[in-house]
Amino acid sequence: MADVPENAPEHCPGTGSEEAGKTSACAGCPNQIICASSKPKEADPAVDQIKVRLLSVQHKILVLSGKGGVGKSTFSVCLARALSRNLETANKQVAVLDVDICGPSVPTMLGLAGEQVHQSGSGWSPVYADENLAVMSVGFLLNSPDDAVIWRGPKKNTMIKNFLRDVDWGDLEYLVVDTPPGTSDEHLSVVTYLAKAGIDGAVIVTTPQEISLQDVRKEISFCRKVNVPILGVVENMAGFVCPKCKVESAIFPPSTGGAEKMCQDLNLTLLGRIPLDPLIGRCCDEGKNFLDEIPQSRATQALIAAADKIKEACELAKRGTENTHSHSNGVHY
Repeated sequence: MADVPENAPEHCPGTGSEEAGKTSACAGCPNQIICASSKPKEADPAVDQIKVRLLSVQHKILVLSGKGGVGKSTFSVCLARALSRNLETANKQVAVLDVDICGPSVPTMLGLAGEQVHQSGSGWSPVYADENLAVMSVGFLLNSPDDAVIWRGPKKNTMIKNFLRDVDWGDLEYLVVDTPPGTSDEHLSVVTYLAKAGIDGAVIVTTPQEISLQDVRKEISFCRKVNVPILGVVENMAGFVCPKCKVESAIFPPSTGGAEKMCQDLNLTLLGRIPLDPLIGRCCDEGKNFLDEIPQSRATQALIAAADKIKEACELAKRGTENTHSHSNGVHY
């Protein structure tokens, strides 16, 4: 797909399109003359290379949210933990790709802070949190966890391309891609590079309050504009359950109906409501597996239930793709 500039008109064809600068949507755009006079960009060969590299990856899931601080990385890690523990007897693997270039927190959450990436003849080798849970993050490439990543868009773009093309992921059942907040460079890069490899869909993470939902609606709009299916929405920090009296309180009251009302309005699936549990934060700080440490927690049960729904959605997406290919070949089920 063509790169769509930030703050572009609603129907912007993108800077790499043959129609750039020539459609009615381009009228009044300050870049119209530049786009119209530029030759269409050639497709990046990395897109085909990534398709080949990821042929052994069954499902690719993006974890998105337009809002920062909603627990997106925490959910990505817990989702990967839940998916991987159900695969232990099947000799299958799960991987987390952390493309939050400026704030790579996944290594710490998985107890891998200080680990380094090694290179072999087949590419970069991911770091393993468990026998069947692989991880790749720019955090492994820093000299110190306190080092700041001060990169412009093109360098971020190149790093994401390298992660997708050059990492030897092996045979994966699930690749969970943890993204930063927003709808800009990193998100466009991931969607562009996975255009031919295929994306099962996105999991949108929000919290109940309207200020979060406002940004999440933008993320949903982004997915629909770039043709990324939405597997569903997870409402994180949905109430606080007192560990002593077990009474639930709404720390972030859903003043406009929360994620449930938003899903009804936008025809989306609510995958689950994850209660706020301070032990999740402690386990992530210490690199421990919250699902195993506190198995009876309501948050654990909600996370596992959400992971099961995501697995079902991925299987439906896969069957839909297979049926589409079969029909196009004249084969009907």
